Amino acid sequence: MYHSTESSPATATPATDGKHVVSYFGSFGLICHDFKGKELWRHPLPVALSGGGFGSGTSPALVRNFVILNRDQDQNSSLLVVDVATGKTVWETPRSDATGCFGTPIFWKNGKADEIVMPGTVQLKGYDLKTGQERWVVDGMVGFACTTPVTGDGLLFFGGWSPGQSDSPWPSWEVYLEQHDKNHDGEITFDEFEPASREFIRGLDRDHDGKITKKDWDMIKERAVRAKNVLVAVKPGGHGDITQTHVAWSATRGLPYVPSPLFYQDRLYIIKDGGMISCFDARTGTPFYSQERLEAADKYYSSPVAADGRIYVASLSGKLTVLKAGGDRPETLHQANFGERIFATPAPVGRNLYLRTVSKLYAF
Repeated sequence: MYHSTESSPATATPATDGKHVVSYFGSFGLICHDFKGKELWRHPLPVALSGGGFGSGTSPALVRNFVILNRDQDQNSSLLVVDVATGKTVWETPRSDATGCFGTPIFWKNGKADEIVMPGTVQLKGYDLKTGQERWVVDGMVGFACTTPVTGDGLLFFGGWSPGQSDSPWPSWEVYLEQHDKNHDGEITFDEFEPASREFIRGLDRDHDGKITKKDWDMIKERAVRAKNVLVAVKPGGHGDITQTHVAWSATRGLPYVPSPLFYQDRLYIIKDGGMISCFDARTGTPFYSQERLEAADKYYSSPVAADGRIYVASLSGKLTVLKAGGDRPETLHQANFGERIFATPAPVGRNLYLRTVSKLYAF
């Protein structure tokens, strides 16, 4: 069974529209500054409590005059939109079926419709930008989404991996009980785990009664049956349940846990833990190469980015690999080791590439 003591599966990044800098903290809410550092407004929110104690890894997104925020958490999940000039709520749509999403919502021009697209628990959904009304859903997606959708060539791409599938299956209740029920009373309390693991274990208490029982386990297993670790390309124009009608192609190998896909020059790139990179024809899903291992065989939280014909991928331990875009296999042009962890995605801006490690900010 998957276990983690990381504080969060992703890192939040402030958003800017050239006039405002909007930051989000799961422990506080939204704060907006101008470019001189003057605070313009703040929008406090209850602390975001996610299953497993991961915190909140999402970033705010600026779309026109709106700040879009993922507020998925263990209970009372929602998609929140506030006015960028005032910080006042424009609309908030409940997401009662979503308990695990750390990705960032994105804007998609779906035909003539302006939409916000947001992954969640087992589902990918599109919402009307102006009203927050749900417009469509793709079912049978990843159980816990850490990645963010991307768009290109008129299509929308989303893919992810989470524990509970064939490559990391949940054990049966009987096996889990035998492993952790130290006092043999037929249920599991948090004090039967080591202190470092207890916050993660709280996420398994689905009915929030302070213990893990077969009822909780059945709820987890039911979700795991519906969930799929998959990459999909979604066609525009759908409404309602579009699972069977608007998925242009899908793939199930080489899926990323935290890094989002990259669309660049008509291709889609994904990076899997272990340093395995895959590249697809974005229109057809035909792989140019699949699960080719990079020298930095490591975990990856940072998403790949591209500029000037190059792909940049940064591993969790601090190794940045520069690849030549295109080709029938990955070609490494350069690699640098920064010697400390990299959680954040590199940011190409103009002719500069900005890179943040645990203790430093670099501009190249």
